Amino acid sequence: MESRTDLWLANLVDERDGAALYAGLAQAERDPERAETFRRLSLSEHRHAETWAKKLRGAGVALPPEHPSARVRLLVWLARRFGTQSVLPFVMATEAGDAAKYAAQGGDATAMVSEEREHQATLGSLRGTAEAPAPRDTITRRERWHRTGRAGGVRAAIFGMNDGIVSNVSLVLGVAGAGVGHRALIVTGVSGLLAGACSMAVGEYTSVASQRDLLVRQIELERRELAEAPQEEAAELALILMQKGLSAQQAEDVASEILKNPEQALDTLVREELGLDPADLGSPVQAALSSFSMFAIGAVVPLLPFVWGSSHGPATAAVLSGGVLGAVGALVGVLSGSSALKSALRMIALAAVAAGITFALGKLFGVVL
Repeated sequence: MESRTDLWLANLVDERDGAALYAGLAQAERDPERAETFRRLSLSEHRHAETWAKKLRGAGVALPPEHPSARVRLLVWLARRFGTQSVLPFVMATEAGDAAKYAAQGGDATAMVSEEREHQATLGSLRGTAEAPAPRDTITRRERWHRTGRAGGVRAAIFGMNDGIVSNVSLVLGVAGAGVGHRALIVTGVSGLLAGACSMAVGEYTSVASQRDLLVRQIELERRELAEAPQEEAAELALILMQKGLSAQQAEDVASEILKNPEQALDTLVREELGLDPADLGSPVQAALSSFSMFAIGAVVPLLPFVWGSSHGPATAAVLSGGVLGAVGALVGVLSGSSALKSALRMIALAAVAAGITFALGKLFGVVL
């Protein structure tokens, strides 16, 4: 069992990581209100870190230097490029883990359990998946047409590349097992790359376009409700403002003032009631291009040994694909906060099963033919 100081040290490192992560998310966030929420969370994590730092100093333990972990740096980097929404699932998982960790430790850590759960609830609100019956959820249940839930771009990119590698290495090894020539292998691999990438792009375009149409319809429905029932919308907005800390009278006054400008009122209601950013509803073209490129990048990996003219093409393709899949799996493990090695080995093993099946079938059909 870990000593008290070891636990305190681990807690300190985790809280410092949390503070650095939220500070980075605040810098990456374009929406001022969301950025301020991240800054408040960062300050809270700083207070938690100082609690453990004081205990360690009191026990005569030297404090380690403050260096954000590789996972935190990666999440902040992704947030800057794909938006904070894309990394919130990973951050929420971390908060859930921290709450469970402190609950298990008991003693001095018990006081932090509720705060970590509050952090998780706050992140859920930012993501649009809060479990608590907040005003937005109450309104959403009453107005059934409100729907949210955009897919994470980071996950799509990672698994798009994974799909490209697994599908094309399985295809190439299956054909290689049948004993076809070098040129035929390259043609087959390129055909698999183009066919798979085009299929992924078309599917992603259709998905995002349909989703965007739904979100646009939600905004138009909100615009219609604002025009037809302004008093009801004012009451809903006041309810949300009260949840943010305003008194009932202040919330009513602010809501009435906002509704004097229809476009401002619509923008506020869309953001607060629906949890949408009107300027960021997703681009079908961008999603399709991203899906095409990530699949193609993955699918080209098994082809490289054949393009290079390797004398052991199938074996080299299998090893190279396995190495890249291992790196992708490790990345998934780092993002999710689980074991990078376990995630890498799992991804390699699953790909090996798929490729092994197609290779065996290729051998079988090659003999029969």
